[in-house]
Amino acid sequence: MPISTMEPTLLVKFASAGTAACIADAVTYPLDTAKVRLQIQGEGAGGTTTQFKYRGMVGTMLTMARHEGVRSLYNGLVAGLQRQMCFASIRIGLYDNVKTFYQGILLGDDTATGAQLFLVRIMAGMTTGGAAVVFAQPTDVVKVRMQAQTTGGTRRYVGCADAYRKIAVQEGVKGLWKGVLPNVFRNAVVNVSEIVCYDIIKEAILTYRLMSDNVPCHFVSAVAAGFCTTVCASPIDVVKTRYMNSRPGQYSGAVDCAIKMFREGGSAAFYKGFVPNFSRFVSWNICMWLSYEQLKRLMTNFGHETATAHH
Repeated sequence: MPISTMEPTLLVKFASAGTAACIADAVTYPLDTAKVRLQIQGEGAGGTTTQFKYRGMVGTMLTMARHEGVRSLYNGLVAGLQRQMCFASIRIGLYDNVKTFYQGILLGDDTATGAQLFLVRIMAGMTTGGAAVVFAQPTDVVKVRMQAQTTGGTRRYVGCADAYRKIAVQEGVKGLWKGVLPNVFRNAVVNVSEIVCYDIIKEAILTYRLMSDNVPCHFVSAVAAGFCTTVCASPIDVVKTRYMNSRPGQYSGAVDCAIKMFREGGSAAFYKGFVPNFSRFVSWNICMWLSYEQLKRLMTNFGHETATAHH
């Protein structure tokens, strides 16, 4: 896609971010399901590992496919796509506008230093990441619950609609927002790691003219963003997954969940599923950012051509 000089509208950013995130989710979903299974296995096991069913990312996916069928790797995909349409549209689609807003009120017309721009990016990333959770939390809860349940055993839910209904009836509406505070914190960290890292790496590549604003530049920036996100977000991600998947009363809160995890498995428990998490974050970032950049240009060019044709 040729480089567009036109600034995409907010609607274009919303639509392209949500669509790109859905594409990335569909492609990398088995990795995410494997990550969830690895993160939750051993709950209450007191640190012993002899009974663990899953070993490694590839082993987990093969075990699931063999015992539960290939479809089990896509448990909760519908909720996952619903989540991305709500979530990515806000956290990614709004980022540039919020960054510009903060830059205007905090820095005004003054020439900003690198440190000031970095702070503005962090604030914008935390704002859009946290705000997106408030809207998308129920879809995240359902997605995690669907991924965690095994196909062969007793199923808690028969589908996404059933999961939404049962959680609301059995746990109250607040059950759909279970873990919202740790998830706000987690996604603020993820958003800053992911978007800010991508933004900075891409800007540096373009500033020093190492590459043009096209696919290779977006690919390198996406890999860097995926690595940074995995390192920063893995501990929070494990706590989030465990707490969201827990039954009522199992943990008194996210902090209690983290303390019990540490007692059971030590600090290593917070990096359970690190390899699938890394594989998933990097591959997701590559798919998402490449799709997002191209969709943004496609929609902007299409809108411009349509407007020109009407004149």
